Amino acid sequence: MQLTLNLIEADGHQPGEEPRVLTVPNDADPLALSLEGVERIDLHFPKFSDGRAFSQAFLLRRRRGFTGEIRATGDVLIDQLVQLQRTGFSSAVLRADQDVAHALRQFERYPAYYQGDAVKPQPPFREAA
Repeated sequence: MQLTLNLIEADGHQPGEEPRVLTVPNDADPLALSLEGVERIDLHFPKFSDGRAFSQAFLLRRRRGFTGEIRATGDVLIDQLVQLQRTGFSSAVLRADQDVAHALRQFERYPAYYQGDAVKPQPPFREAA
């Protein structure tokens, strides 16, 4: 699997108000957001077990056609990275206790999938040989 998810260490991310960045709460409907002029959307994981941001990212990519950066923030663990990429995230700020070197190995463990996803909607068996 080609790595398209940019990993950011917690100390390398400065949250705050930036122009053209939209911070979306977990209970917001991504289909109702105004995306005009937005270059990056930050979706927050308040805790590891709260997966609403996965659905938000998928809807932003597939239904809204958002092509800018979608960044995962908050309680982002190594275990979530492959699913983050598959649901449409383009970057992730790892929790402070997560090791980037270990994180990169996650993508080697899962080189291919049977079904399509937000990044590659066509499943591999439908791709031309």
